[in-house]
Amino acid sequence: MKTRLALHAVLAISVFALPLYAQHGHGGGGGAAGVPHGAGMGGMNTPHSTDHGSDHNSNNGPGKQQSSVSQRLTDNTKLAGKLQGLLPAGTNLQQAAQGFKNLGQFVAAVHVSHNLGIPFDQLKAKMTGTSPESLGKAIHDLKPSADSKAETKKAEKEARHDMDDSRES
Repeated sequence: MKTRLALHAVLAISVFALPLYAQHGHGGGGGAAGVPHGAGMGGMNTPHSTDHGSDHNSNNGPGKQQSSVSQRLTDNTKLAGKLQGLLPAGTNLQQAAQGFKNLGQFVAAVHVSHNLGIPFDQLKAKMTGTSPESLGKAIHDLKPSADSKAETKKAEKEARHDMDDSRES
């Protein structure tokens, strides 16, 4: 029982730590105190995320708005190129990114789609539709034979790596 509790605590920390980690170095204000409940890449399903990768507007100073996931991909050509190679040929990366809460969530979803052979449009629909699901729940629904917890963890690690690697240049 203690092991299970510890495992859940570690999982919860990792799910909520990635968006905080992804915010590092992007500027524009915000931080741990400004991260709302549910801003994780897939843990909670609240539509009120205000982290740096969200598509929602926030006031970061006079006349400034949060950049969308699509805009951040336009600005980060190295990351965009990497992700384009993981999606089916002909996929419009900007359209694919629309609707995701933050860049980390989108990058992880692209990796899950690629790793498990789940059609990206189906995964996106589960995660961004009218009743958004976490990445893990979407994996479970679309590929029940997969270990959704392990695949989520793997994809989030790949997303962190890609995002860190794209900042080094």
